[in-house]
Amino acid sequence: MQTNEVTLGALERRIDLSVSLAEVETQVAARLKNMGRTVKMAGFRPGKVPSKMVEQSYGPQIRNEVMGDAVEKAFNTAVQEQNLRVAGYPNIEPKAGSAEGTMDFVATFEVFPEVVIGDLSAAEIERPALTIGDAEVERTIEVLRKQRTSYEKAERASAEGDRVVIDFTGRKDGEIFEGGQATDFSVVVGGGQMLPDFDAALRGLSVGESKTFDLTFPAEYHAKNLAGETVQFEITLKGVEAPILPAVDATFAQALGVVDGDLVKMRGEIQANLEREVSRRIRARVRDQALEALSKLSGFEVPKVLVDGESERMVESAKQDLVQRGVDVKNVPVEKAWFAEQAASRVKLGLIVAEIVGKNSLQAKPDQVRARVDDLAQTYEHPAEVVRWYYSKPENLRGIQDAVVEDNVVEWVLAQAKVSDKSFTFEELMEQGQQA
Repeated sequence: MQTNEVTLGALERRIDLSVSLAEVETQVAARLKNMGRTVKMAGFRPGKVPSKMVEQSYGPQIRNEVMGDAVEKAFNTAVQEQNLRVAGYPNIEPKAGSAEGTMDFVATFEVFPEVVIGDLSAAEIERPALTIGDAEVERTIEVLRKQRTSYEKAERASAEGDRVVIDFTGRKDGEIFEGGQATDFSVVVGGGQMLPDFDAALRGLSVGESKTFDLTFPAEYHAKNLAGETVQFEITLKGVEAPILPAVDATFAQALGVVDGDLVKMRGEIQANLEREVSRRIRARVRDQALEALSKLSGFEVPKVLVDGESERMVESAKQDLVQRGVDVKNVPVEKAWFAEQAASRVKLGLIVAEIVGKNSLQAKPDQVRARVDDLAQTYEHPAEVVRWYYSKPENLRGIQDAVVEDNVVEWVLAQAKVSDKSFTFEELMEQGQQA
């Protein structure tokens, strides 16, 4: 076996491989001999099938297997001898003009790049700082109350927060347009379900009263035939229901999972949940900045084969998401090219993280994993059962371990970068978290 490495690009390589046909035939003969001891054929006892018949029936298959094994062995030996770290799988093809007594092949493949971590001392990372107090707890309680709003019939004109029942008809150039008509349509006034001008028209109406008004659709409206167009709506109010917020009492606390209805305990649990959520979002914002700094400061080419593989995984993930949403993916094209840029970023970041973890021993430690599991379990009704599930199988912990490793890398970055604390309100942090 002989090899000859050729550099085709920054990461692409080519190796010529040569396999001895005599060695292949020796291996084929040995395998056929072993097979002959046990092979079964009609009319012969096991082990008594003539060798020529075994060769005729199984020779081509065995020869392909042996040749495949020989080529694979030759390739692995070559890359080990030349200290090459192969990315993905090689493309191995027969080579024209093989020398007598040999079968020659050419293998093309990519190698992993040399990952050089940039200087992080100039990287600037902004860490949100805030404290959860009574005000945030009370605001959260109000949100929870609104989520549990009930309604009762009201004998008055409609107002902000009411749930109203209407009939409406929309006309464009005097003609009813598609989707512009409904009967017994229920909507909460000020709930954001309708366009602002439509919502404004719902206020101050009494049951049986009608109103006609013009409405201009936004230029970016999803229905292209209506985008930027002015239409006329007629609405008739058929019912008004006033919102009833639940009292903050033992029943309310029990609905939130506080079995004994203790309001002090309820507020304590709400504060603990808010603190966990704030901690999670702060960690996520800092993590994103740290990983972005790593990626920007570390310039190297990534193997196309790895990007291609990551793009394929992202396509499959997108298809699964569509299926879960009830979409027939057979009629929805999902192109690999759509994900190429994001896939390249993921591959690059993965290589950077692997390099840092390996060189700085940042693997997940058992106590770190347990602390993360315990913290996550506290968000469930029965934490002990959640902990038991995670530790019941090694694969259940894989996601937790990956998250801990990522945290370790982020802390490694923070130790070198310029980190500054910036005051945030609870609302600002929640809003930015949703945008991200």
